[in-house]
Amino acid sequence: MKSKKANTDLSISFLDINAPEELKFLEQLILYRLSNWFPGETEFEKPKPLYRTWSKKLQEFIKQHQLNEQEACLLLIGMAPHMQADLFDNAINFKLERSGDFQKIGGVRGKDFRGFIPTGETAVFLLGDDDFDKKTAIHKLFWADHIFDSKKILWLDDVPAGEPEMSGKILISKEYLDAFIYGESTQPKFSVNFPAKLIRTKLEWKDLVINDELQEQIQELKSWLKYNSILINEWGMGGRINNGYKALLYGPSGTGKTLTVGLLGKEVGKDVYKIDLSMVMSKYIGETEKNLEQIFAKAEDKGWILFFDEADSLFGKRTNVRDAHDKYANQEVSYLLQRIEEYNGMVILATNMKNNIDDAFMRRFNAILKFTVPEAADRAKIWKLSFPEEALFFNDKNEKVDIPELVKNYVVSGGSIVNAVHYSCIKAIEKSTPEKDQKSIYLSDVLDGIRKELLKEGKPFH
Repeated sequence: MKSKKANTDLSISFLDINAPEELKFLEQLILYRLSNWFPGETEFEKPKPLYRTWSKKLQEFIKQHQLNEQEACLLLIGMAPHMQADLFDNAINFKLERSGDFQKIGGVRGKDFRGFIPTGETAVFLLGDDDFDKKTAIHKLFWADHIFDSKKILWLDDVPAGEPEMSGKILISKEYLDAFIYGESTQPKFSVNFPAKLIRTKLEWKDLVINDELQEQIQELKSWLKYNSILINEWGMGGRINNGYKALLYGPSGTGKTLTVGLLGKEVGKDVYKIDLSMVMSKYIGETEKNLEQIFAKAEDKGWILFFDEADSLFGKRTNVRDAHDKYANQEVSYLLQRIEEYNGMVILATNMKNNIDDAFMRRFNAILKFTVPEAADRAKIWKLSFPEEALFFNDKNEKVDIPELVKNYVVSGGSIVNAVHYSCIKAIEKSTPEKDQKSIYLSDVLDGIRKELLKEGKPFH
């Protein structure tokens, strides 16, 4: 009888010699577990994870979160199809080409991806060692209170009603996946599953023309963003005060609400994510909470500023319960109240109509800021800031005039002023000739731009 040779030197491997060490470890783990069920000429010893040889970001993550061996291996299982598409198939086919389908290893095939996609059952088989207690411990790695799911790092895909939960695909966040593979995190991609966009601005505080009272209120938001972490971590106030901060910005469109949020993030170096409420709200029961949880889970502990524009569409007054739809709509609002209360960063809601916001939510704001259409003197400042610095102003007689002063009495918002400036500058380029400066702005074009803005709002132009 031939003696069986233990595979201790990776003599059987389907990976490139330069493949990451963590993938080599996972491949040997798969072969070891399968060899227990399907013995062959070669025996496979259970490999030991040598974290110091793994990719740097993966090492750092394991150390930072004090992951145990099962948790570290679960990350690898989730990462494998994205790093080496045929890793599972090659290892499984080596042992099972004549053994038929092996249900215990789980796994599914994708719609477009033809390779093996690991499921919760795959993790149980590879990490559970055919021990009931160990298998139970692996199940708990997918529970909602585990760091993997609570921070949306790794989780199980939903399964059809009535099917075992562990038959769901293992999903891993692209943000963390990119960090582990490429050594750098990428911004979450805007999608149905993550309905939020990163917003940035090239403008500065000098470009935001607002009254003194509003400037003082905005200073309070800046102070919280800069110093609250010191209060929590160094002054030992954690648990005594709320970690998070909630602010409501209300007022007409174009008065600077979105610009204010963008400037806050820019000053303190924090990402601002604007939540698309049209994508969040779903006709399917329970989907709204699910979509929002994706955002909150990723934002937790990253210091993101979450910005809900036109917030009354979701945070509006709750209706009397007349049917099942009303019942679940109210549940969505209740969920949001609770989730925002728990969020440890800044949440900003903006609305054109303050009275539409649910009273129960109004009481929970730390700050309520009123944005108004600027007064005439402030409108003149906005007009001057909005035009190109080298702009020349003329009337229809080609006489130089001070357009910002001439049009400041038209009651329009800052956003409308920018639109009118945009219109008149396009007209200036259109009318330019070799003899006439491109940046010659005409009063008649500015007035046409103002007329268009007032008509949008249903207001007369005089």
